[in-house]
This record gives sequence, C-alpha cells and structure tokens, in this order.
Amino acid sequence: MRLISLDVLRGLTVAGMILVNAAAGMKYGAEADVAPILLHKSWEGLTLADLVFPAFLTMVGIAIPFSLRQRAATGAPTGPILSRTGRLILLGFILSNLYWFADFGDRDWRLFGVLQRIGLVYGACALLFLFAGPRVRMALIAVLLIGYWPLALLPALDGLPNDIWQRGHNFVASVDRVLLGNHLYVKGPEGYDPEGILGTLPAIAQGLIGIAIGELLLKREGQRTRLLLAAGAAMLAAGIAWSFAFPIVKDIWSSPFVLVTAGITVLTLAALHHVLDREGRAPGIAATAMLAFGANAIAAYTLHQVTSGVVTWDVLLLPFHATRAAIGDPIASLFPVLIYIVLIWAAMEWLRRKGWIIKI
Repeated sequence: MRLISLDVLRGLTVAGMILVNAAAGMKYGAEADVAPILLHKSWEGLTLADLVFPAFLTMVGIAIPFSLRQRAATGAPTGPILSRTGRLILLGFILSNLYWFADFGDRDWRLFGVLQRIGLVYGACALLFLFAGPRVRMALIAVLLIGYWPLALLPALDGLPNDIWQRGHNFVASVDRVLLGNHLYVKGPEGYDPEGILGTLPAIAQGLIGIAIGELLLKREGQRTRLLLAAGAAMLAAGIAWSFAFPIVKDIWSSPFVLVTAGITVLTLAALHHVLDREGRAPGIAATAMLAFGANAIAAYTLHQVTSGVVTWDVLLLPFHATRAAIGDPIASLFPVLIYIVLIWAAMEWLRRKGWIIKI
C-alpha cells in the first residue's frame, strides 16, 4: 500500500528544511531582516522553522511499518538496517564538517548533526519495530518522554546553575559540553549540540510515535482520518499542557516539544490524507511538485547542504536588492530563497521523471 499523503508530507518537510536553512543563509550571509517565523528559536518556544526537522523524524517512523513489515514477518537479517544507519551517520558527519575538511586548522569538527540524528533514530526504531511489539514500544515512548523530564533537571555536570528556561543551563547541555568538548554546534561555557547525546532519546520516542501512526494507517482503513485527527489533537493538547512546567525547546528536544510537533505533523497528515488519498483522486499540481522532494528526500537535503551558499550568490540576490526598499526585507528576502528551492526541486523532479531513487 502506498499513500500519496505520506510522500507529499515527506516532500513538504524536506522543502521546509531547505526553506528555513536558506532563510538563515539570507540573514547571516546577506544581512537580510528575515521573517522571525522562518528562524529557529534560540531556546524556549516554537516557530515554523522548528517544526520541519521533528516532522521529518515522525515521517521516518511512519515509513518503517510500510517498508519493514515483510521483513518483520519473515525474520530477515538486520544487516541492511545497520548498514543504512551507518551510511546516514557517515554522510551526516561529512556534511556537518565540509568546512573543516577544507581547512583542518580553521575550526573544530562536529560529531553530530541532522543526518546523524536521522540515522540513529531510524536504526533504533527499525530494530524496535522488528524485535518489540506495539505495547512495548508504546511503553518505551512513555518511559523516554516522562523520564527525560527529571533527567533534564539534574544538576549540570560542569557546575553551571540549572535553569531549564535559560539557554544551555541544564544537565542535557552539560553532558554535551563534558563529553564532546569543543566539538559542538553552540560554542561557549553555555554551549551544547542541538542534535546532541541525550536529546537523541526523546528523538527516538518521536520516531516510535511515527511507527504507531504508520501501523494505524496500515490496519485501520476507513477510519484513518478520524483516528489521525484524534491522535494528533491529543498529542498537541498534552504537549501544550506539559509545556507550562517543562518548556518546548527544540535544542534539547524536550518532551513537550516531541508531543507538540508530532501532534501538528499528524494533524497535517490527517488533512492531506483526507484530500489526497481518496480513491480515483489525482494529486494537484502542488502535491505533485512535492512528490519530487518526497521521493528523493535525502538526496535533496544533501544537494542543499553542498550548495547552501548559492542562495547568497549575486545573481540570486538581484531581486532582493531591487525590491527590499519597496516591500521590506521579510518579503524581499524570500525571492532568492524561493529561486534556490526551485533549483533544488528541478534536480529532484528530473530524477523523479527518470525513475531514479537515490537511496542511502
């Protein structure tokens, strides 16, 4: 079974990741006043930019029952899962350190990153799907999310005063500082890695939530939209209520952050499923365009990572400079970003029309 809504939502998340990264490139590379909703929160809170990565991790989990159900039934070896996990981590390490490879003495290398977290979450969730039942996985989601709260409130290992509402002042960040040293994304005495060590635990819970949604889609034909709406709304409400005590923080992947972002992702999937997966319903132009990103998600992200500087090329900045005085930076800065996204999309659409799927 293949649902168009899944491919379209995966494509939307990839396009969203490119959008927010390119917007950050405009802010820091072209000194544009970018709309705040397209930039990550420095700590507590949530913007559109903060939604795309957890949405992709949720989609990683949703895809696992579709891709591994035959392997689960036949008891096939786990070698391919471990191999794919290793390839994702290796590719992620390379992409996280492109500038370091160019000049070893210029900066510190970074151990973690986006693809590394995707690889770790995929590997853990795929193995749990094969070797643990649904009840065990649901219990593990609860243990990981509930247990992460007191873990984050433990005294910091390096003596920094603990204040979960203040950037970097928590046990989770201190583990990164102590074990990773200078090999962090956020530097300094309050530094940490937003894809760091302990934050991988609730990220795995996010993937397991995705698996539960994937199993629901496989088993509950005819009731999918209603159940997706109920599950998404319940997670969103629980996450918002919890956030008054444990803040929504992407950089440590807090438990309410997992529930809120998973809830929004599932509610979006419910809407797409209702519209796109009706029998005999052909996807519209917008949905078809997203299929190009969805079919080659990792390839699109990799191409974006190695070409991220293109968005600030002089030729792409021409419409920005020509219109910023008239319409303001927040809107004018979108022109180079959208042109850049279209260029990445064109490459992925070419692959799709050729029938080529680049798998990692």
